[in-house]
Amino acid sequence: MNKNELIKRCLRFEDAVETYPFKDKTYEEYAVLRHKSNGKWFGLIFYLDGKLCINLKCNPVDSAILRDEYKFITPAWHMNKTHWIMADVNKSPKDLLDALIEASFNLTAPKRKIK
Repeated sequence: MNKNELIKRCLRFEDAVETYPFKDKTYEEYAVLRHKSNGKWFGLIFYLDGKLCINLKCNPVDSAILRDEYKFITPAWHMNKTHWIMADVNKSPKDLLDALIEASFNLTAPKRKIK
């Protein structure tokens, strides 16, 4: 899978938008996936050591289990290691990757008010 294909998988949600907030040329290739409505990040796509990677929000319990079970899932690069994971995209099964993207999107979604 290439970067554009991965971005398309992340943009399948109505509230998702692709941004490039970093002005420094060193980081201009970093795609940040966020919610249009609240601006919260749910993904960061980048290359690390030549590998296409994605950082995704994950609840701490699931994060620990996923890191123990899969070698291609590690603590997130340059983000909170408790709440974010990093996946090597081309080693991740597509169905698992889609589920992790959806979980990250839902964890960062705007909270609904209870009446």
